[in-house]
Amino acid sequence: MLSREGYRNMKAYHLSTAKKHLQQATDNDIVVADLRLPDGSGIDLLCWMRKEGKMQPFIIMTDYAEVNTAVESMKLGSIDYIPKQLVEDKLVPLIRSILKERQAGQRRMPIFAREGSAFQKIMHRIRLVAATDMSVMIFGENGTGKEHIAHLLHDKSKRAGKPFVAVDCGSLSKELAPSAFFGHVKGAFTGADNAKKGYFHEAEGGTLFLDEVGNLALETQQMLLRAIQERRYRPVGDKADRNFNVRIIAATNEDLEVSVNEKRFRQDLLYRLHDFGITVPPLRDCQEDIMPLAEFFRDMANRELECSVSGFSSEARKALLTHAWPGNVRELRQKVMGAVLQAQEGVVMKEHLELAVTKPTSTVSFALRNDAEDKERILRALKQANGNRSVAAELLGIGRTTLYSKLEEYGLKYKFKQS
Repeated sequence: MLSREGYRNMKAYHLSTAKKHLQQATDNDIVVADLRLPDGSGIDLLCWMRKEGKMQPFIIMTDYAEVNTAVESMKLGSIDYIPKQLVEDKLVPLIRSILKERQAGQRRMPIFAREGSAFQKIMHRIRLVAATDMSVMIFGENGTGKEHIAHLLHDKSKRAGKPFVAVDCGSLSKELAPSAFFGHVKGAFTGADNAKKGYFHEAEGGTLFLDEVGNLALETQQMLLRAIQERRYRPVGDKADRNFNVRIIAATNEDLEVSVNEKRFRQDLLYRLHDFGITVPPLRDCQEDIMPLAEFFRDMANRELECSVSGFSSEARKALLTHAWPGNVRELRQKVMGAVLQAQEGVVMKEHLELAVTKPTSTVSFALRNDAEDKERILRALKQANGNRSVAAELLGIGRTTLYSKLEEYGLKYKFKQS
């Protein structure tokens, strides 16, 4: 049936075979499993997958008598269960809905896999926490990509096939917040001509992302705290509470501990939202990501703007690598898009980037720290600078003389040409 619909299949008749196949599986695959297998159960397979960090959508097939077990599988992270008598009617539409949700996520934003050491540490933390239901607080400056991290957490969680609802907390007044979060019934207040579903209802089963949560009014914080503690809410004008099942991820560019001390943010709400923290470093602390990101945005700009820019001049590269990037990845994307539009073809020149002169607000990531890390950081800096020692010294935050002595110390003096 799946083959007729154009889906490529791989079959396994035993749990042990399934595990071998899944070692080679990609994130784009979907698992459809019988509940009963000769050497175990579909539940065993699901538990093994989640323990191994394999978050592919999982659908379990059951007999009617096994519905209770199937419901238990959903608590463990399966997307859905299908009684075998209904497989022909239900399976293909369910797979289509999973793929539709996935495509919507892919259209949402182009994803660039950052290889820098700082971002690899973030990915490790994402893998640790994604499969849990712990609430996560994401810290970082404006433009660092906090919502991107929230999407990664959702996409790698057991809620991946369910909604991801983002809330701009800065746009919510204390008057609008109750209806926005919890919805309202028809006639609840003047102008409520129709019932409205709130963010919690829209995110049911999935993830609710509270962006710039520090901007919420204290009254709204109290309202949210109560709902999160009790796991239920009441729509405005309704007479009954409703339970909810959502995972909450919040993000902020503020130091919320300072906000707590200044009585602008509730400490008890901070505790509820901050089971686990992820800090997204500014772009100036991720120097090795700058040129790969710039090339990614150049390629994107070529497609969107119908240009044919092939790269960056050496002066443009130096400007990109030494700029402080106060607007982080968002600023880099905007500058590269504008530069490609101006250049149209050939290479981006320094003047196309229109970078204002700024001073870094913190030490760049290549700054030398200890003997064990020096050599690796020097090599990375020289690679980013295309062997230009002057640029590499700027990236490292050291003088050229210091760099030359380090090159000699590590036997790298003749590895890169003098420039």
